[in-house]
Amino acid sequence: MKKALFLFSFALTCMGCVAKDEESKTNPKSVQKATQIDFETAILGGGCFWCTEAVFEKIAGVKEVVSGYAGGKIPNPTYKQICTGLTGHAEVIKIVYDPQKISFEKLLDVFGDAHDPTTLNRQGADVGTQYRSTVMYLSESQKTAALNWKAKLNGKFVDPVVTEIVPAPKFYVAEEYHQDYYDRNPNQGYCNFVIRPKLKKLKLE
Repeated sequence: MKKALFLFSFALTCMGCVAKDEESKTNPKSVQKATQIDFETAILGGGCFWCTEAVFEKIAGVKEVVSGYAGGKIPNPTYKQICTGLTGHAEVIKIVYDPQKISFEKLLDVFGDAHDPTTLNRQGADVGTQYRSTVMYLSESQKTAALNWKAKLNGKFVDPVVTEIVPAPKFYVAEEYHQDYYDRNPNQGYCNFVIRPKLKKLKLE
């Protein structure tokens, strides 16, 4: 009797599996819809991209951070070229994030805490237009959020916020050795004396 009940239960389970399998074949979107995440992108620059990358890689809801260059006059710039400050590019990061876990507005709040938005073309000892504070918006909603963020931030500082808010230009991925720089070089001098204290200040390490 127990054996018969077991076989009957097993048969029902198999039938259910077959039914689900057939549904996924006839309606593959039903499976895709359950797992698909609509990630969004933000482009921010706040000084050396080694710093900003290290910060945002530790933020919940951020899927990927890529260091690169944007806003200059020549295509496919190299690090050596942008370091002259003559190409017009800024060191920026492209952030791919899940808007269901973190909003663009929250990313801007982190950005404001992670650098000094009141120093023109400078962050600490890093001086030049390539280190300017910039929000490169990809939509009108990002533009509005950035303008509101800047206005709010101006009320917190004695000096004016100089962060530029501009339409996103073409983004160029930086050389491979710049990617995940802090994780790859945790004991390098810049990482020890600049990045690590910043992460500790933000309570990210």
